[in-house]
Amino acid sequence: MEKVTILLEPAVVLFYTRIAQNAGISLEQVLSDALFKLAGELSLEAMQ
Repeated sequence: MEKVTILLEPAVVLFYTRIAQNAGISLEQVLSDALFKLAGELSLEAMQ
């Protein structure tokens, strides 16, 4: 795995932090999962 640094607006961080807390996982894992899901959706859309 590679480490990537991204800059997010405070409101975005707060939103995903709350999701992470509710799910009992780390903020990093929530962001990783969200980006992975988005990449999959965009790939499927591009193939159509």
